[in-house]
Amino acid sequence: MIHKDLASKVIPWEEALGFRSQLPSKNLVFTNGCFDVLHLGHANYLAMAKDLGDFLWVGINSDASVSKLKGKNRPLNSEMDRALLLAGLSSVGAVTIFSQDTPIELLSLLRPEVHCKGGDYKLESLPETPIVRAYGGQVILLPFVPGKSSTLIIEKAKQN
Repeated sequence: MIHKDLASKVIPWEEALGFRSQLPSKNLVFTNGCFDVLHLGHANYLAMAKDLGDFLWVGINSDASVSKLKGKNRPLNSEMDRALLLAGLSSVGAVTIFSQDTPIELLSLLRPEVHCKGGDYKLESLPETPIVRAYGGQVILLPFVPGKSSTLIIEKAKQN
C-alpha cells in the first residue's frame, strides 16, 4: 500500500489544471525529466529548483517516452515508481507524467513562472524556451553535480 502523502502528490494530467488553480501560491516552478535512476544530482537539482519559487511541479516522461529517448532497455523503474519516489522528496510539491516528447503541452497548461533545466542544456536549443517566454515566464538553467548521472550509474552497475 502506497502512503497517502506520496500518492496525493502524483497529479494525473486530467486534474493538473484544477490542482494548479487551487495552489495558494502563484510562484510556480516547473521542471521535467526522466528521473529513471534517482541520484544525488537529481536531489540537489530539485532542491535548487524549489528555491526559485514557492511550489515545485515535476513533469516526468512516461515509460514509452523514456524508451524512445533513452533506448529499449530504459526505463529501469516504472513511471509510477519514478513519480512516487519524486513525490517523497520534500522539495517536490507535485508530479505529473507526460507522454509527449517534450513537456510543451504541460507547460502550456500550467504556465509556471519559472521553468528549470539542467546546466548541460542550452536555452536556445530547448524547445520549451519559446513557449515559456511567450507567456511571460522565464527559463533558468541550473548547475549539475559533475559525475552524477543515471547513465553513469547504469554503466557502473553493468561493469560490476
